[in-house]
Amino acid sequence: MTFDFLEKKHTIAGAGFNRWLMPPAALAIHLCIGMAYGFSVFWLPLSKAIGIKQSVVCPADVGFLAELFITTCDWKISTLGWMYTLFFVFLGSSAALWGGWLEHVGPRRVGVVSALCWCGGMLLSALGIYTHQFWLMLLGSGVIGGIGLGLGYISPVSMLIKWFPDRRGMATGMAIMGFGGGAMIGSPLATLLMGYFANETDVGVMPTFIAMACIYFVFMMSGALTYRLPVAGWKPENWNPLTILKENKMVTPHHVHVKNVFKIKQFWLLWGALCMNVSAGIGVIGMSSPMLQEVFGGKLIGLEKTYSELDKPELVTVAAVAAGFTALLSLFNIGGRFFWGSLSDKLGRKLTFMVFFVAGCALYLSVSGSAISGNKGLFVGALCVILSMYGGAFATVPAYLADLFGTQMVGAIHGRLLSAWATAGVLGPVIVNYMRDYQLGLGIPREQVYNQTMWILAGLLIVGLICNLLIRPIDEKWFMSADEFIKEKHLAEDRIHDEEVNENETNDMANSTPLILVYVAWAVVGMPLAWGIYKTLMNVSKFFV
Repeated sequence: MTFDFLEKKHTIAGAGFNRWLMPPAALAIHLCIGMAYGFSVFWLPLSKAIGIKQSVVCPADVGFLAELFITTCDWKISTLGWMYTLFFVFLGSSAALWGGWLEHVGPRRVGVVSALCWCGGMLLSALGIYTHQFWLMLLGSGVIGGIGLGLGYISPVSMLIKWFPDRRGMATGMAIMGFGGGAMIGSPLATLLMGYFANETDVGVMPTFIAMACIYFVFMMSGALTYRLPVAGWKPENWNPLTILKENKMVTPHHVHVKNVFKIKQFWLLWGALCMNVSAGIGVIGMSSPMLQEVFGGKLIGLEKTYSELDKPELVTVAAVAAGFTALLSLFNIGGRFFWGSLSDKLGRKLTFMVFFVAGCALYLSVSGSAISGNKGLFVGALCVILSMYGGAFATVPAYLADLFGTQMVGAIHGRLLSAWATAGVLGPVIVNYMRDYQLGLGIPREQVYNQTMWILAGLLIVGLICNLLIRPIDEKWFMSADEFIKEKHLAEDRIHDEEVNENETNDMANSTPLILVYVAWAVVGMPLAWGIYKTLMNVSKFFV
């Protein structure tokens, strides 16, 4: 058949395949879909899509439903924000729904579908911009693109864990680092493209969507088609899994079927631990810029003024400093994914999560104190470490799942667990935003409205700590029997022995990977990542001027 190369049996690597080709393949997809974090760069231009120089405001009686179809006035930024909401709703739901399908058809097919959905969704959104139909944008990037996000996010996780059983945290940390870094590349790229395409009659967003969809499609397809799986039971040279099993009782050699995870308390305890950590972190991400501005006001630019006392030019200068702070947080968010994921291989996943909760709780409480004392250095330092642990939780949790539930269906189980992210995406911002509004309504000065919020976020981490402390090894009754395990391997088309992989079922490069190919693969993803880091550091420098 035409698409035989997508079948799982054709992705099994032969002897001599270099596993270090897999992290850049995963990064090629995650760096593209990670642009979901950076879509806010389009909001302001899109809010002037008709007016060009300034927005054509809709009549007061035009509600949200009317905005889906109206063509005579510009969209509000609050309306455009629904695309961002749909991204993460459909990311979590698609990962949960099709995680089991991933295990059966393999990561390559899922990666290809992810590329079609994410890039096809951007093209449909471009059509929505051209026709000024917001419902097309919601369907394109929000729904279809959101499905692509979920499938792309989970597609390499199970594969990397199987290739790196000795470094599970590091491997997943490298890939998930890409999701955090996608906006770091995509946002400045989008800004450059919009500047190039913009003219007197077009804000430049539609051609930017088309250009980025084409670029992303090439990168994502290259990554997906590079995906390979090891034969079942493969292990790195000179690595003995029995050593880990003896040293860490939380690691199991057995496997749990995804259909049973909702019945197992350890799943829900880890779900709660992840939800609490992400709720606290995502709440801070959403309000990091206004929080810094309101807490320190004129002190950010050497003036003894509160935020309310600043004039318009001073507010613009302060906002630029806060943008540098936000960029600094993004670097710690990204770096934390690799750092904490790798460290968890040494400390163990449970202890690493304990560090997240204990240290995080102390840091949130210190943020309140440093805000009151006006200590900008401690305030910024605490939030940077907090954001590193926020990213670290995402990187560490797939390895935590593999330790507890086994590796056979870890991709599917990870998809189920991502529903905690969707919940946190609502809980965290609601707590921070509504607490801020409530305290402003009580007449509390702007520089003090976040103090109580930090205590609430610290409380969430205490709940997460309790969940993590209660996690114990899985009861043996939940593991698949030998017959169930063999049946599942048959359904998943896993190959058990090297001799079962023949030349007709592998790609030519599967049996021998030239070292130069590994270097080229890392360079292809490394160069845009380095450019994104450079652009981010330029923004960070404004914070220290």
